[in-house]
Amino acid sequence: MKRREFVTLVAGAAASLPLGARAQQADKLPTIGILGSSSAGWSHWLGAFVQRLHELGWIENRTVTIEYRWTEGRNERYAEFGAEFARRKVDIILPLGTPATIAAKNATSVIPIVFPIASDPVGEGLVASLAHPGGNITGLSNQQPDLAGKRLGILRDIIPGLSLLAVLNNANNRTVSLSVAEVQQAAHKFGLDIVSAGVKRADDIAPAIESVKGRAQALYVVGDPLVADNQIQINTLALAARLPTMHGSRGYVDTGDLLSYGPDFSALFRHAGDYVDKILKGAKPADLPVEEPTKIELVVNLKTAKALALTIPEPFLLLADEVIE
Repeated sequence: MKRREFVTLVAGAAASLPLGARAQQADKLPTIGILGSSSAGWSHWLGAFVQRLHELGWIENRTVTIEYRWTEGRNERYAEFGAEFARRKVDIILPLGTPATIAAKNATSVIPIVFPIASDPVGEGLVASLAHPGGNITGLSNQQPDLAGKRLGILRDIIPGLSLLAVLNNANNRTVSLSVAEVQQAAHKFGLDIVSAGVKRADDIAPAIESVKGRAQALYVVGDPLVADNQIQINTLALAARLPTMHGSRGYVDTGDLLSYGPDFSALFRHAGDYVDKILKGAKPADLPVEEPTKIELVVNLKTAKALALTIPEPFLLLADEVIE
């Protein structure tokens, strides 16, 4: 089965399985509760998680039940669904993104929680330390030093005359605000000016990109659930505005954006499957250190570069971990 078909199957199964049937199976099988913003934003990486579970012998609806809860833009539902999982005593909660992780942590101090990605798990108060997380929560961190500076260096190398950089970000996300500050510091070192394109909901994205059209020479996109849920829209609008885009994860480049430099999120989600496997077999989250990514990858979408009439230097392409043609 092709990966795209598999991911579609995962998302479709989640949507089509009746709640009553899932609840009935949860009485017989270990249950993993997945909490996120939307299946559209996360299915690309959840496919890697489910595939890893399969490899470890955890087959959905045969040896394990997976229940999905999507907030669909209603942030108050994170707490509601976290409380539901706690009340129903699922075996593990897999929260997708910082808001979901905080909601799960607030809902229970007993049920194991595994986060597949967290930008600053210690600073966000999720764990006591990376080596000794303590409590009932552990997972994977996508934090790496000076990634913002390295991304800006890449943009400067391939975009002639780069002087003004637009930063698309969710203005309601505190963690994103910290990332924006890092971009601003890096821009100052490179002598670049920054213009913020802050958004608070999906309807703000089109006006935000329109506001920097014709002014900025590139768009730096700070990832979070709102961005993940609207990645196709962002890609389409940026391309129409002739804005080369830089992301922190290759999933966006797969769907048509220009560049990404950061951890392999699919690998992090796969590794989250290892954590879940160990916990279902008796391990305690407090005994499983939070791990950081071991590989940072550069991915370039050459089709998008051609659509933007942007020539990517051959030496740069040779440095890329993957070039999408």
